[in-house]
Amino acid sequence: MATRNIVHDDDEDAVILKKQSKEVRVFDENLWQLLDDMWDTMYENDGVGLAAVQVGVLKKVIIADINEMRLECVNPKLIFEEGQTCEKEGCLSVVGKYDYVNRPYKVTVEAQDRRGMPFVITVVKDMARCLCHEIDHTNGILFIDKIAPNPNENNNEDKEWKLYF
Repeated sequence: MATRNIVHDDDEDAVILKKQSKEVRVFDENLWQLLDDMWDTMYENDGVGLAAVQVGVLKKVIIADINEMRLECVNPKLIFEEGQTCEKEGCLSVVGKYDYVNRPYKVTVEAQDRRGMPFVITVVKDMARCLCHEIDHTNGILFIDKIAPNPNENNNEDKEWKLYF
């Protein structure tokens, strides 16, 4: 396993972050190596989620680790969403920028594991936010494309914690 370079929005090759990722059709050692490298890269950079495009690979592959729940999703599709929450997010590809984004409170995602076996998972709160953020990456969307007004503007309760995807 190894760490890979994260593509940042101000890099020369940042255009890749705005591209649509391609569906994975081959589930082999190359995919497994990519996933293993993504885990190392994410943890090395104190993240909780990462999409393959963020390490320069245009494949629909995402990972997430929220509250010790580790998920690998290949070819993820959001198939259901419910509720709404507005929280502050950050991104490993957008260094130093944190802002509020509206996301569903609960989502159901259909995906495949590293061996191609299909699964469906329903998650809430932070994991739902993370999966939506990473699925957006596979569609060429960054969180800064979805900034929402601060929901705490009127009561001066700006939360200090941030999630880094």
